[in-house]
Amino acid sequence: MKFKKEFLRTLPKVLLHDHLDGGIRPQTVIDLAKDTKYDKLPTHDAGELAEWFHRGATRGSLPLFLEGFEHTCGVLQNEEALERAAYETLEDMKKDGVVYLETRFAPVLHTQKGLDTHKVVRAVLKGLERGKKDWGVHYGLIICAMRNMDPSVSQEMAELTIDFRAQGVVGFDLAGEEGGYPPKKHVDAFHYIQRENFNITVHAGEAFGKESIWQAIQWCGAHRIGHATRLIEDMRIKDGEVLSMGTLAQYVLDKRIPLEMCLTSNLHTGAIDKIENHPFGIYNRYKFRVTLNTDDRLMSMITLSDEFEVASRVFGLSLHDLEKLTINAMKSAFIPYKQRIALIYDVLKPGFTKARAKLAKKH
Repeated sequence: MKFKKEFLRTLPKVLLHDHLDGGIRPQTVIDLAKDTKYDKLPTHDAGELAEWFHRGATRGSLPLFLEGFEHTCGVLQNEEALERAAYETLEDMKKDGVVYLETRFAPVLHTQKGLDTHKVVRAVLKGLERGKKDWGVHYGLIICAMRNMDPSVSQEMAELTIDFRAQGVVGFDLAGEEGGYPPKKHVDAFHYIQRENFNITVHAGEAFGKESIWQAIQWCGAHRIGHATRLIEDMRIKDGEVLSMGTLAQYVLDKRIPLEMCLTSNLHTGAIDKIENHPFGIYNRYKFRVTLNTDDRLMSMITLSDEFEVASRVFGLSLHDLEKLTINAMKSAFIPYKQRIALIYDVLKPGFTKARAKLAKKH
């Protein structure tokens, strides 16, 4: 269906896959560069800089997509900058109708000017907490280890995750370039998180095949998968219909493992050639637990409302479908069960009921 962007913005939304350093405002990047004497920006005009990030991110390659992060991480090297980025993220969520956000980042990338990782995490949590007070948006923070770094660094990030579990950190992730960096190299960090009874999501099956997803689940114990675009390789498909599934796809379906889908981002990184061919359509039809996400709002120049608009237009989603995806996301969030249920019944369902009434009035 076609929905107006203004209408989609009014829907209560849940965002599970969002990178803090991939969603910073262009003007903020410029301000922080000035404050911190960072002199590598290609331009100091906010509009031009937004275009520059977007151009760089839409070259059809994950490594090229990741190049822009040199600048966003470059300006996020002190506590004030990190706190500001986190605070503004929740303000941006409020404007877009997001009621619950899980944002993620790799603290180790913010230690170039001498900050230790505990201070890095504390600064981000301070900004998020302030944002929650001012904007009423609920949040969880996910800490990322980086695939291309030594597994000992991943272990440190896992321990950092557990250190802050009572302060707003809700899970552990593995991010970065996939090819040549299998998740199982970092298995000790994941086992540590498992022994602590904590939450795991892993970037897998975006720029590398289904083996990456298999390792994320069966070696690393992932409770959710970031992207999972290539899970389609474990299905036999003819004329858009699934004829049979391999054991991995069947397992993901049966165990209701949530898939954090990022349609626009996958187009930009070259994981798909066009949105129409995104496996989201098949996953959704065959009742996988799919969710819609922005990935990197700055790089892809999108909001979650934009992603909803694309998904509803290309895959013919109804308001009921969007509600289901939103509730799927909330069910899959890494906060305690009681809080998830409260948001579903007190915020999401009433919000969609109101939206339905609004639509009915128009027709």
